[in-house]
Amino acid sequence: LVSPESSVSVSAHNAVVGLAKAPGSTGLWEKFSFGLDASALQERLFVTEENVDGFLDAAFCPSPCSQSALESQPLIEVLDVTEDRIQIRVE
Repeated sequence: LVSPESSVSVSAHNAVVGLAKAPGSTGLWEKFSFGLDASALQERLFVTEENVDGFLDAAFCPSPCSQSALESQPLIEVLDVTEDRIQIRVE
């Protein structure tokens, strides 16, 4: 993380933490943890194609699936993610 570019904004009903990656850091962030202290952190995933696929795999097949069940699952692709919406294509 780069501390000068990171920021915090707090209002009566919301808090926003802006984080900036260090110049040598590459790739998408997959998840983050938050909480009141280190012993009570909760994990959240960013919206990525891999995270959506993993979530839907668990939702459609919560226990170990057979190969035929895995092959019959829909193909899901994250097309676009913005602050206001997410666009997903299902085949």
